[in-house]
Amino acid sequence: MRKFWSMILALSILCTSLISITAPKAEAADFNYGEALQKAIMFYEFQRSGKLPEDKRDNWRGDSGLNDGADVGLDLTGGWYDAGDHVKFNLPMAYSQAMLAWAVYEAEDALAKSGQLEYLLDSIKWVSDYLIKCHPSANVFYYQVGDGHKDHAWWGPAEVMQMERPSYKVDLSNPGSTVVAEAAAALASAATVFADRDPAYAATCLKHAKELYAFAENTKSDKGYTAANGFYSSHSGFYDELSWAAVWIYIASGDETYLEKAEDYVEYWGTEPQTDIIAYKWGHCWDDVHYGACLLLAKITNKAIYKEAIEMHLDFWSVGYNGNRITYSPKGLAWLDTWGALRYSTTTAFLAAVYADWEGCSAEKSTIYNDFAKKQIDYALGSSGRSYVVGFGKNPPQRPHHRTAHSSWGDSMTTPNYHRHVLIGALVGGPGNDDSYSDDVSNYIDNEVACDYNAGFVGALAKMYEDYGGKPIENLTAFEEITNDEFFVMAGINASGSNFLEVKALLHNQSGWPARVGDKLSFRYFVDISEVIEAGYSADDITISTNYNSGAKVTGLYPWDEANNIYYVDVDFTGTKIYPGGQPVYKKEIQFRIAAPLNTNFWDNNNDYSFKDIKGVSSGNTVKTIYMPVYDDGVLVFGKEPDGSGEQNNSSISVTSATFDKNPAKQEDIETVMTLNGNTLKAIKNGNVTLISGTDYTVKGNTVTILKSYLDSFETGTVRLTFDFSQGVDPVLTIKIVDSSPSIPSATISPTVASFDKNPEAQKDIKVTMNPNDNTFVALKKGSEVLREGRDYIIDGNEVTILSEYLASQSTGRITLTFDFDAGSDPTLTVNITDSTVVEQDGNIKLEMYSGNTAANLNGIMPRYKLTNTGTTPIKLSDVKIRYYYTIDGENGQSFWCDWSNVGSNNVTGTFVKMDQATEDADYYLETGFTEAAGYLEPNQSIEIQNRFSKSNWSNYNQSNDYSFSDNSSYGENNKITVYISGVLVSGMEP
Repeated sequence: MRKFWSMILALSILCTSLISITAPKAEAADFNYGEALQKAIMFYEFQRSGKLPEDKRDNWRGDSGLNDGADVGLDLTGGWYDAGDHVKFNLPMAYSQAMLAWAVYEAEDALAKSGQLEYLLDSIKWVSDYLIKCHPSANVFYYQVGDGHKDHAWWGPAEVMQMERPSYKVDLSNPGSTVVAEAAAALASAATVFADRDPAYAATCLKHAKELYAFAENTKSDKGYTAANGFYSSHSGFYDELSWAAVWIYIASGDETYLEKAEDYVEYWGTEPQTDIIAYKWGHCWDDVHYGACLLLAKITNKAIYKEAIEMHLDFWSVGYNGNRITYSPKGLAWLDTWGALRYSTTTAFLAAVYADWEGCSAEKSTIYNDFAKKQIDYALGSSGRSYVVGFGKNPPQRPHHRTAHSSWGDSMTTPNYHRHVLIGALVGGPGNDDSYSDDVSNYIDNEVACDYNAGFVGALAKMYEDYGGKPIENLTAFEEITNDEFFVMAGINASGSNFLEVKALLHNQSGWPARVGDKLSFRYFVDISEVIEAGYSADDITISTNYNSGAKVTGLYPWDEANNIYYVDVDFTGTKIYPGGQPVYKKEIQFRIAAPLNTNFWDNNNDYSFKDIKGVSSGNTVKTIYMPVYDDGVLVFGKEPDGSGEQNNSSISVTSATFDKNPAKQEDIETVMTLNGNTLKAIKNGNVTLISGTDYTVKGNTVTILKSYLDSFETGTVRLTFDFSQGVDPVLTIKIVDSSPSIPSATISPTVASFDKNPEAQKDIKVTMNPNDNTFVALKKGSEVLREGRDYIIDGNEVTILSEYLASQSTGRITLTFDFDAGSDPTLTVNITDSTVVEQDGNIKLEMYSGNTAANLNGIMPRYKLTNTGTTPIKLSDVKIRYYYTIDGENGQSFWCDWSNVGSNNVTGTFVKMDQATEDADYYLETGFTEAAGYLEPNQSIEIQNRFSKSNWSNYNQSNDYSFSDNSSYGENNKITVYISGVLVSGMEP
């Protein structure tokens, strides 16, 4: 029964998606919805807590909150920081994750086409993984990490938090039905979107969702939900969450019981005052989710009660209902509340777009709701004259209320007086009802950001992209140029005499890329003791003492260049935390004295290397000096050493960032001037590609000109050119490629996927509707082959009919037909060619494999497969299963990924099975399978599959004793991996 419901739901999703994607709106897009969608999703990467992935797309976020849960003996790392603070409030976090999953559920094809689906799925899983950690047993849920009051009292980056972060839970004695049910909704929605990609993970999410739902339903109380009071108090109660969660569990499982539960709690939803009318004058949000539950129930049941309720709500927000209409600002914002106005309007825009695209919505209301959705999203993107999305559009917010993006080292909103990081994609709270807005870091009403602000916004942008298109930025990253010295010394003369010098020095940590705690920092003060030697003394006669010390160990003198009498004092703060967290922790002071023997007068500071910048600096004053180099755990991180190491041998370029416009009317070469510092320019490189002198760039004296002819060869995005010098650090010129040329939208087609059965009794032409968007159709191609009009296909206006005679001549499997237009990107049609007359298979299949990582102990096993059809008939891949046998080495949840396959990684499935009869070298197997879309494996054809799996806690496997493990470094036979076709073993030996 579950498979039946999954099939029905999947078909429903597919049909809905095809209807919406293949019927783009006629109006022109006013903004680049692809870029806006891309950036709104990226925002969630900046909110991550815990151990960050190595492939993260920025250089200013680092690991943080790594001890979360330690106070209760659990690993509660992960999840998102809520807003501009660092508390993990699970109510808005779970709501936000559910909303992102809803976006995938409603607009998966559009998200995939935009290239942003995998990024969004990663964000969803980042939270679902965390919520599973928060649910260690059936009736216990940790709903918050961090004390809101203590957290809000400090203004600094997440990476260097030092305050206590207590963990708060609800249980049977002190329940919290609202937050527990919301977590159930989040995990059920995750199960829905991962069902086909990772069935085992989806099953885990669904298991936790059902347990959490039972916990919430059995207790029906928020008695224990107290730590979030004043921050995220539940005003609407828990019945809306019980319906919302039940709907998602029903969608994920097909279990009618949960649909009944969802409807049973409708009578407890809030109503308009002094009426029995379901409340319609607020907005779907973290506190009140009955609007979303109502919309989903309308689509699932088609019942009038839900259709009427959601239409009342959407009418109130758009054209008005029964004389009541939401407030509109002069420039068109549907304005609900002072706090986070844009959060409400863009979330309602998502609901409106989803409902408008449902076949149960009338054509008249569909037009109204779609128009409303577009206008509200356009307002957020800039139709009022400014953007409200950081890093997007015209005049975007520069100073959002966000601690880590501001990256203060002084625990102050005014230090520095600018943001060191761009919080790309963050939607700010928004303006007042008169369109007034203050881009002020201290204005947390207008200018704070939050996970729930972006949640509905992402879904709405996905619908805008679905309808109007857009162009995401290729290879978007947030790697920033470091704009200030992160570690340095400020120093001056504290006192001096005929035989001594006393130095006042402050070691600073203003790190921000990312911010980090320095507990192994040190610096050196270099002296030239030639006059000491000439007077008949040695370094041993010099004494070092301290007057004031905030945590350093001061020792020396140590020889640096003994032949030239260069020595140094080592000022080592190892063990003392210096971090960008405010006074007095971001800088530590030391006052140290270097003294010759008493009653001598030969001491001379003027020849000392480290004295250069501080000469004449006294009376408590200090200056930044590069001649007192700073080290982190012994590695030079700032300044110059006497022998020329460090920065003094580095070359530099005068321009490190520039913009190139591909618009032919605005194209210009880019010039930068080199400061060689005794080095020579060896090459200029773009990654591993070396530019050609005279063709890509020219050099005249110290001026390098990057030619526009070279730059014009790139698509819009970012190009990083490394200047490879003979010595030292190689500077990078970052060039942003833009294109202000008047653009013509690319052509589209519908459908984009079709099937053809070669069975003569089932053969049908395939009809495709083109939307040229002012482009001209040129040809229909299969690879380099040009199809023949009139014989392979015919055209009638904008309808192309691909004839069954041509399709019948193709081999079974997948073919891709490209619709070639004179401009823009060319849409493609994927046709799955099948033959229902083929019922027999000879079962001849060959498997070869190797291990992507052959280490004995590792946290991820990587079987790589190559399948070859050695028979004479096609093999349907969805009938094929491959089993890899291993020992789990510690029972835990497991996750599967297909990193690559030439049938498409999304068409490869992985299921973990615990063996009924374990052996010494196998107690589990990973079963790899294929979806219907993988097509057929033709005779003599091979495909490759690169798999990877890990335990949820990332603990190690010992694969050296696993049944199926092979230390092959390239493809080779392995008969300890089994292959089945339609359930029949055709290759390998079971353990």
